[in-house]
Amino acid sequence: MWERSVSDIGSQVREILAFHLGIDGSHLVDDTRFKDLGADSLDVVEIVMSCEEQFGVEIPNREATGLATVGDAVRCVEAQVAALVAAQSNEHPAGRGHRLRAMLSAK
Repeated sequence: MWERSVSDIGSQVREILAFHLGIDGSHLVDDTRFKDLGADSLDVVEIVMSCEEQFGVEIPNREATGLATVGDAVRCVEAQVAALVAAQSNEHPAGRGHRLRAMLSAK
């Protein structure tokens, strides 16, 4: 199972923001607003797409359009990663075995 610590997620999201906005990521704090960084809606879309690619998650449009601060972005990615990890841990090996037995008995 794939896991990341919360601090890793926050720092990686800040790195993505810094890259896309051409700024020093060490100055980004949770309450820093995207508009104060000069980010427009296209920048936010690119940031969201980079986060999705980096973390292997999908961020719904309704959530992406509501991102206004660095903290919003970090919390959104953390929630998506947590949901992914929870979904992976809910896969039951017995369920896979049942499917395998069904496939074998069908032959």
